[in-house]
Amino acid sequence: MRRLSPAEPLVMLATIVLWLLLAVATGALVGSGCSLFLRGLFLTEGRVYGAPWWLLAILLPAGGLANGLLLHYAYRLDRSGLHDEPIVAVNEQQGRMPLATLWIKPVAALITLACGGSAGKEGPCSHIGASLAAGVGRLLRLNPELRKRLVACGVSAGFASVFGTPIAGAIYGVEMLAIGRIRHDFLFPGIVAGVTAFEVSRFWGVPYPQYAIAFDTAFTELLFLKTVAIGVLCGVAASWFVELLNLARQGFEWVQRRFALWPPLTPLAGGIAVALLVTLIPTDYLGLSLPLMERALHGEAMPYLGFLWKALLVAVTLGSGFYGGIVTPQFVIGAVTGGAFAPLLGMAPAQGAAVGLVAVVASASNAPIAAVLMGAELFGAGSVLYVAGACVAAYLMIGHRSVYPAQQIAYPKSAWIVATADLPVGQEKVQLSYGLLRWWRERLRGLGRRGRDRTGNE
Repeated sequence: MRRLSPAEPLVMLATIVLWLLLAVATGALVGSGCSLFLRGLFLTEGRVYGAPWWLLAILLPAGGLANGLLLHYAYRLDRSGLHDEPIVAVNEQQGRMPLATLWIKPVAALITLACGGSAGKEGPCSHIGASLAAGVGRLLRLNPELRKRLVACGVSAGFASVFGTPIAGAIYGVEMLAIGRIRHDFLFPGIVAGVTAFEVSRFWGVPYPQYAIAFDTAFTELLFLKTVAIGVLCGVAASWFVELLNLARQGFEWVQRRFALWPPLTPLAGGIAVALLVTLIPTDYLGLSLPLMERALHGEAMPYLGFLWKALLVAVTLGSGFYGGIVTPQFVIGAVTGGAFAPLLGMAPAQGAAVGLVAVVASASNAPIAAVLMGAELFGAGSVLYVAGACVAAYLMIGHRSVYPAQQIAYPKSAWIVATADLPVGQEKVQLSYGLLRWWRERLRGLGRRGRDRTGNE
């Protein structure tokens, strides 16, 4: 095929200019919207860590009922028939999202976190970003392919704004769409929008934490293997987290069907369950749990089962129908896991917490590249050798699970696994390959024959 020798560079330059204009405008809009949400969050979240139990026993069920009523009635405003999940919008809806429901999830998340529900803050920001970007695409009457890129831009901008990691947030917004595939044509728009949203958020006064972790410059192969071991542990912790989320959702759905509960009462029941759990679990694990994460990053001793307490509270909160983000809990679970187990491997607890923080993001979200870049942006370039092996090991260890049921499987993670391409994780039936099954059957038959031979000889 003949190359477009004179025209191709001009087309590529026009593409760069087009996305500089579109992505900067979208990033600025999303950065402003997310800053408004984060300002509201700073006023409401974190007030219940030291609250007496009787107050939590009132606030959590009340917050659950408020979430249930809001999500049950407000979505009736949308008559478009479109889902408001960013992954679905890009993968299945050609970049279209309903605008009438843009405000619902941010308000629901503020209620969840204000009453002590255990969840994250980035979900509303990615929702704001995707919805605003979809609105821009509709206003400009862009074609479906450009709309998909623009919505991915909005997601990247939302993550960059809330994380304070513009490049990692941008890559995360692209990498989360599918397991095993990155749309490289989404990268430039995503990075431009992410950097813009981050700078706009800083302009509006959104604070971002700075972490000073001492990483040893004398890096060795043994130390690398220790970080991989932490990655394996974090992959296991992430898999437990995903399974608890699924079990909680299924359990509350069964309760709702079995007892014919009015839908808004299901999150109320979840609030009661969380209130009962915190009679046994410290209140540090409520809300965002950022103070707990920061203590882990400062090298304080963490309980070995701390990750399980956070995973359980998040699973009950979100599985019952509260709304909130799902990435901040991954930060906490990872930091607690890494900080708890690092001393057993001869690593400093703070180093283990930093490695664990990004490793759980790599696994639970299936975003290892974004997680490695996140480590570099949060902890400095010296962390890359520490986090790279851990992130990829954790990504493999979790298998084909995900905190995003709509995330598609483009390619399986192992040659011994078979999966139908481009089906959502929630619908996929991952199977062992025929070659591995045949080898396993032959192995079992061989063991059976040797057993019979020994019996006959005796």
